Amino acid sequence: MNVTGQALSRVDGIRKVTGSATFAAEHKLPRLAHAVMVTSTIPGGRISAIDSAAAENMPGVLAVLSHRNAPRLPAGGKAAAGRPPAGRVLNLLQDDKVYYNRQPVALVVADTLEHAAAAARQVRVSYQAEPAVTDFEQAKQHPVIPEKAKNAPADTSRGNLEEGIAAAATQIDVSYRTPMEHHNPMEPHATIAVWERDRLTLYDSTQYVSGDRDTVARTLGMAPDKVRVICPYVGGGFGCKGSTWSHVVLAAMAARRVGRPVKLALERPQMFGPVGGRPNTEQRMLLAAAKDGALTAMRHNVVASTSFQEDWLESSAMISRMMYAVPNQQTTHRLARLNIGTPTFMRAPGEATGSFALECAMDELAYELKVDPIQLRLRNYAARDPEKNKPWSSNALGECYRVGAERFGWAKRDPRPLAMREGNALVGMGVASATYPANRSAARASARILADGSAVVRSGTQELGTGTYTVMTQVAADALGLPVSKVRFELGDTMLPQAPVSGGSQTVASVAPAVQAAAEAVGEKLIALAIADRRSPLAGAARDDVSMEDGWLFLHSAPERREPYAAVVARNGGRAVEASAEASPGDEKEEYSMHSFGAVFAEVHVDAELGEIRVPRIVAAYGVGRLLNEKTGHSQLMGGVVWGVGMALMEQTEYDLRYGRAVNANLAEYHVPVNADIGAIDIVVVPEKDMHVNPLGAKGIGEIGITGVAAAIANAVYHATGKRVRDLPITLDKVLV
Repeated sequence: MNVTGQALSRVDGIRKVTGSATFAAEHKLPRLAHAVMVTSTIPGGRISAIDSAAAENMPGVLAVLSHRNAPRLPAGGKAAAGRPPAGRVLNLLQDDKVYYNRQPVALVVADTLEHAAAAARQVRVSYQAEPAVTDFEQAKQHPVIPEKAKNAPADTSRGNLEEGIAAAATQIDVSYRTPMEHHNPMEPHATIAVWERDRLTLYDSTQYVSGDRDTVARTLGMAPDKVRVICPYVGGGFGCKGSTWSHVVLAAMAARRVGRPVKLALERPQMFGPVGGRPNTEQRMLLAAAKDGALTAMRHNVVASTSFQEDWLESSAMISRMMYAVPNQQTTHRLARLNIGTPTFMRAPGEATGSFALECAMDELAYELKVDPIQLRLRNYAARDPEKNKPWSSNALGECYRVGAERFGWAKRDPRPLAMREGNALVGMGVASATYPANRSAARASARILADGSAVVRSGTQELGTGTYTVMTQVAADALGLPVSKVRFELGDTMLPQAPVSGGSQTVASVAPAVQAAAEAVGEKLIALAIADRRSPLAGAARDDVSMEDGWLFLHSAPERREPYAAVVARNGGRAVEASAEASPGDEKEEYSMHSFGAVFAEVHVDAELGEIRVPRIVAAYGVGRLLNEKTGHSQLMGGVVWGVGMALMEQTEYDLRYGRAVNANLAEYHVPVNADIGAIDIVVVPEKDMHVNPLGAKGIGEIGITGVAAAIANAVYHATGKRVRDLPITLDKVLV
């Protein structure tokens, strides 16, 4: 038996398509009340007055909370701040200060959503506005040096940059810009809070149930074991649900105040501000190279926006430190503070934006040198990590270039801009490299073999729609010697063994080894019971002679000596056989640098007269270790590519700089790709064996799919039109100018 790796359909698929999968806002509880946030309308200042009298007297209203009457929290509600990913600086009605537009300033609780929404509209808030910084151009004039970039220094230097520049035959020195973007998962953030005496249960849409528990407990001054978080399904997260935001704690505060369960679901416009987003970046790239294309120097300077409440860094230069073999390099990160809600993780934070700048700059350098863009990348292929000076645990980038170029038909490309047409469309072809770190954290799991011979395997991880239920079921089934139909995997509850945040593309790499270890451990217990039981056909057998297959224990040396798992459990008094295990990374990262790699090829058609840009096809080849499910893996990578199309051509949060308010805070005007925008996407996963990253050889795939896509499209647009667009999104006005 070996179902791991097969294209198994989602085990939770029927539940989702029939509507029986229960998401955070759908849990049905008696006497459920509803809360609606009232948010600020200025970007900075103080609340001078709140008039809630009319709202309090409206039908069904149970309470109106504001800084005047909200319960005082330990450390002013900041007891858990500074502990990312979950712990952030929250706005919990503890004072009258306003830091950004759409900050929560009051909360209305009523017996129905309609009553709560109507009353929220009647809460009158007056402000004393103070000077606010809403323009990135202004903010970047006063940059702040961050403490670090992820777990590395904010700035780095190797070799001698000036000597590298002087030794070059040619160089480019240009700036690239990416706008503020906001997550728009189909399921907005939602929380239901329930108190039972001094115990709190939260049904929350989160990427990190245990982090949610710990953050809420610390913020409210409770012991973590007094808080339970339940989240069986997440309707999309992409980073925004990796942190605990203000509404989660506000729901708990409201439920305690009114003495009944409270549901707080964000309205779509409230997704633009209180729950993070991708910040602005301005990235200055200098590449210098010898005549043969070998890089002699690289400089990558990043300025990214953040809030006045918290320093959040989009670490865009991290990718430049490891992607190419360049002996002389300098990277810097700076922060520009704005009166905005604090930015956060957004699919491939740092790598998505950084790859746009780096890979466009490599394309520009290729044109300067008059060499093929793939050949330039191969010329500068890093045989080992140039920043850490460590070998790669595996690196299939060269094979990704080869396979991707062959499937795409790169050899048919006329390298001259404006040289290819199809009817009235200018045709362009572009390429970019993709990469993302192979992350892994400690995780725990438990496994039980039940009286009927089936198994339940558990871990407190999350299902974001990525296939966690299915992949873990496959891994457990193989380790237990059971068909998939006899294995049930449970997740999304802090009562289960603890697992890390579903972020950083690490869920499979972290949780699957724990699931495998727990399943193997319970299998050993079952075998030991059989061997020690004189009533068993396997009594007295050597352990090495016993195998598990299709729900049976049997001897290799005498296959007729066998019995079903259920028989062993029955003789054990019918008590389930159970085992737990923890799987943690060792010192492998001390020896190896671990990343996934890929190559993205994009074809664009640009209307010669109107400038309309279409992407009829993309070919993307990836080396991501072992895929544990071909179907869900393909979907993950395709989803990343689709988001990359949106990043390249559509996504941008537009602000009214007078008020610091997002004016396109809805899905009508914040444009994301729909089916009609997406052409053919050909995903190729090249064979790659990497047993250093974890026992299953699986790397994360959730985020690498977006990296490189925006650059490949931008490079294709240049090839088609001869116009280099360095600020995203690439809209028709930028092509026509």
